[in-house]
Amino acid sequence: MRFHADRNPRRVRRRDGAGELLARLAAAVFGGYVLSVAVSTSLSLVLPMARADAVLTGLLVSFTVYALAILWAFAARSLSRMWLGLLGPAAACGVLTGVLVANPMP
Repeated sequence: MRFHADRNPRRVRRRDGAGELLARLAAAVFGGYVLSVAVSTSLSLVLPMARADAVLTGLLVSFTVYALAILWAFAARSLSRMWLGLLGPAAACGVLTGVLVANPMP
């Protein structure tokens, strides 16, 4: 029996490599930036410490979040899952920030 590569169910389909790479690169740079800013802003409002310490802590955490977002952009299986994984938490942090700015904690 001859084996044909076209009939292999485990064969990985090739996509447009350059287009997908550019989409993932753009998501890593811009989506990661949006996510890290959203996390930094919401943490600076939520953390129960002096304002300067909370802002500094949020800023330090944002570097880790940005690095993880870059890894996620290239590790996700599909582009839709990648964008959902980047923009979903960013939107949640944005909503949290909006609620906290509208209703400041004492």
